[in-house]
Amino acid sequence: MNKILVLNCGSSSIKYKLFEDEKVLYSGLIEKIGEKGSKIKSHEQGIKLMFKELTNSGKIKKLTEITAVGHRVVHGGNFSKSCVIDKRVIGFIKKYSSVAPLHNPVNLKGIVETKKILPKIIHVAIFDTAFHQSMPEFAYIYGLPYKFYKKDKIRRYGFHGISHQYVALRASKILKKRFNDLNLITCHLGAGCSITAIRKGKVVDTSMGFTPLEGLVMGTRTGDIDPGILIYLVEKKNMTFRGINNLLNKKSGLTGISGLGKDMRLIIKNYRKGNKRCKLALEIFCYRIKKYIGAYAAALGKVDAIVFTAGIGEHVPLVREWSANIKCLGIKIDKKNKKVKERIISLPDSKIKVIVIPTDEEKMIAMETRKIVK
Repeated sequence: MNKILVLNCGSSSIKYKLFEDEKVLYSGLIEKIGEKGSKIKSHEQGIKLMFKELTNSGKIKKLTEITAVGHRVVHGGNFSKSCVIDKRVIGFIKKYSSVAPLHNPVNLKGIVETKKILPKIIHVAIFDTAFHQSMPEFAYIYGLPYKFYKKDKIRRYGFHGISHQYVALRASKILKKRFNDLNLITCHLGAGCSITAIRKGKVVDTSMGFTPLEGLVMGTRTGDIDPGILIYLVEKKNMTFRGINNLLNKKSGLTGISGLGKDMRLIIKNYRKGNKRCKLALEIFCYRIKKYIGAYAAALGKVDAIVFTAGIGEHVPLVREWSANIKCLGIKIDKKNKKVKERIISLPDSKIKVIVIPTDEEKMIAMETRKIVK
């Protein structure tokens, strides 16, 4: 039996799972890496602790029992599928670190340290951008001079691809239809948010762009804004590029509008108490989702189902109701279905099915790694 280790390195965390075929043998999470007061000072130290936890778990006697390691890599540029990690792939991950500075460098640390400990087995890169590489040129090229695309590869890449792919495949199982026959709109709503339009198994558009800043309003990120605002902030407010980067990525979105942070539970709690800014934050968040659903319905022509996933998408019925109860598309959500796991939440006479599907990126990474191993 194949034992596959899935590794997902975040900016201050290491999430990992050990699979035997499709069964999860062990899972772990190492948090607060490098933070003040933490005993884990670096990802290198965290990787060593991970392997110690694995062997102490009793699920494996020796590390050599591991067949392969699947690594989540956020930005893979033009890579359209998962691949075995070699020097060339490592070079590409380094190249795109400047575009995904919070993710690619730590993804790379996980790869380098794990390869030191397990040098003789297959290491596979599963890219968050890969699923979106089927987009047509007219969807991913910006209205900039064409030379910026040709020389600098400035284009829409899209992110959360592993999650979008997983829930789309699950939707085909739930609807009992072939994946390549379905038109889907998948909504990944968490701290980061993105929506993807999928026609017959291929991505035709996605809301995130050159970076994960574009698209929906998110926990701390702006989503779509007029680029002229940035020029105004530089010229009139004397803001530096570092200051603007911090503003757009860490101080905006739900946090900036509500004034209470990015926790949707806290925002809804205060909205119900009459907090006007929390109500506004909710309305903006859901309105942007509804706009994208409408736009992608037009792009697809026909929609079989809309999928909600990730922390907010899975657990906040109010957001699903405000975002997807769209009369002109004939969508009707069953308001009685409050607490759901994986199921259809639209009414039987709804023209488009609405489904809640918990995402499982680690399982998707294990599936992709297993393909490469075979």
